[in-house]
Amino acid sequence: MHFTRLSESDEYRRQRAELRVAELDLIDQAERVAALRRTLPADTVVDDYPLIDVASGDRVRLSELFSAPGRPLILYHFMYGKLQTEPCPLCTMWSDGYNAAAPHLTQNADFVVVAAADPAAIAAHAASRGWSNLRLLSARDSTFKYDLGSEEEDGEQIESISVFTRGDDGSVRHVYSKGAQMADDRRERGIDLLTPVWNLLDLTPNGRGDWYPSLHY
Repeated sequence: MHFTRLSESDEYRRQRAELRVAELDLIDQAERVAALRRTLPADTVVDDYPLIDVASGDRVRLSELFSAPGRPLILYHFMYGKLQTEPCPLCTMWSDGYNAAAPHLTQNADFVVVAAADPAAIAAHAASRGWSNLRLLSARDSTFKYDLGSEEEDGEQIESISVFTRGDDGSVRHVYSKGAQMADDRRERGIDLLTPVWNLLDLTPNGRGDWYPSLHY
């Protein structure tokens, strides 16, 4: 199978064919992982945590973030607030992409971003990034982020993502959470698939190297 009509060398085509098999194996493994994720039982009922809607300043409950029956809720835990006194550049890069993806994503699921900072601080950062499609919330006065593992006891913030469903009885059930650290010796890359930037860099000869995003370029 050829991917282009260029005059590639035999060695290039041999290695590209080998890579194609590895890429197909990766796709198959991703499908197996997704299937395992879908079988997780939604039997962990969580508190109906109070949060603050950044746009309105109103207090809302976790259960009120579901817009309709049967829709899952995807929630990104943004590293900002308490011990994290500046917005996380990595979380900012993630959310830049989510702002563009939200109109598509919300056709199938509800999506919100939660930080521990004051609502005014979150709103100011969102305005500086031009986020107009994200529902932003503050967990400033709640144990939500701590209980979900995205905050340490000292207030240190941790990047992660969670998925919830709402039962017929109105209870909120935790389905899945995942952070960047997947093992003691694997601090990063756990949620890299949630942004296109790293994955596009991985296509290049130099890869991602030691580059990290910044709030300002």
